[in-house]
Amino acid sequence: MDSNIYLLIITLLSIVIVILGVAWWKWHAFISLTVAGLFLAIMAGLSPEKIVTAYETGVGDVLGHLVGILALGTILGKLMSDSGAGMQISDYLVKVLGYKKLPWAMMLSGFIIGIPVFFEVGIVILLPLVISIHKTTKTNILLIAIPLLAGLSIVHGIVPPHPGAMTAIGIYEANLGKVLLYSLLIALPTAIIAGPVFGKFISKKVIPEKEPNIIKVNNKTNGLPSVIVSFLVIILPVFLMLLSILTPYLGDIPSILKNTLLFIGNPVIALLISCFAAFYLLGFKQGMTKNVIKDLVEECILPIGSIILIIGAGGGFKQILIETGVGDSIAQMTENLSLSPLLLAFLVAGLIRVATGSATVALTTAAGIVSPIIQHMSGVNLELLVIATGAGSLMLSHVNDAGFWMVKEYLGLNVKETFKTWTVMETLLSFVAFAIAFVIDGII
Repeated sequence: MDSNIYLLIITLLSIVIVILGVAWWKWHAFISLTVAGLFLAIMAGLSPEKIVTAYETGVGDVLGHLVGILALGTILGKLMSDSGAGMQISDYLVKVLGYKKLPWAMMLSGFIIGIPVFFEVGIVILLPLVISIHKTTKTNILLIAIPLLAGLSIVHGIVPPHPGAMTAIGIYEANLGKVLLYSLLIALPTAIIAGPVFGKFISKKVIPEKEPNIIKVNNKTNGLPSVIVSFLVIILPVFLMLLSILTPYLGDIPSILKNTLLFIGNPVIALLISCFAAFYLLGFKQGMTKNVIKDLVEECILPIGSIILIIGAGGGFKQILIETGVGDSIAQMTENLSLSPLLLAFLVAGLIRVATGSATVALTTAAGIVSPIIQHMSGVNLELLVIATGAGSLMLSHVNDAGFWMVKEYLGLNVKETFKTWTVMETLLSFVAFAIAFVIDGII
């Protein structure tokens, strides 16, 4: 058998192991990715020493810069949630835009609050407001919930510093600042199409029979922060990270100022500064004690261990793909197909997402597969490749996705209604974001 074909076959089998491990055997994704990587390495004939070295190198390369970002981003999101800052932003947008523009207000709420917090946290912060508005206005809850979910989901899928985007940035060695700019430009029109536009359409087709479930927000402060403070804490890390892009264009400035701006624009430093700002503005100033903040930090740090393990194993899998020469083999085959690397990343991530139900697993695995291939190509826009991979990881959420069941239960939908609303919305986000990224790639 031709060696390229053999390597491709065992690579496909290793991906099947990931899928079966997560979906069928109910393994943790970390176990599935690790076993798949070992299977690929052994079947490709790597020596035991090379297998261990490749795995450790891959894990270290991915997590070396990512652990701090994940931890600090989680802390910031938890403070936004428990201080009531997220609710303040939503209330303000509703008041400013008015009830007639509620879908747009909720989309913007999800979009803005989704930048520093995880998707699940955003739901917990904002759905109580959605349910309250629904009960007050008697409007179809889908009209206001779908735009909110669209805003939250697209930001979670493609915008740094979320784990998926940061993982792809690390694997592809893309520029974080450029990814942040591109992703924000792409995410907003995508959220509009899958949010207010689709929400208005589907709310006329689907009317939930059950009432939504009430969600209680765990507010640990004596009072709510002001709207200005709430916006400031969310915008601060994004603003600081943008400094790393703008600084080279500031002209002839003192080197100490330039180095300082680049330093605080580093994502870890930007998030660290933002966390300390949040400790004071959302914590101490609102009545939290030192012990409460300490407990809050410990409470939100523990759950990210699972995410870190998945991302690390994905990095190990990627490095084994490189060491076995799979990237070289696939590259030779795809050269004849003239397949765009953006399209390849989008399709691979989409297939793994449909099979496993996990956007993180889909993005991590897809980036690991595509990364060795693009090393043989010139002119690849790595930043748009990150977004294309993230877009694929949002595709066709269904019954094997925890988000599917979370939305179903919170909004009081049945399974069929959830497919018609949530699944279609996620797929719209996926294809629209990819289409915009693909067009931009053709222009620049």
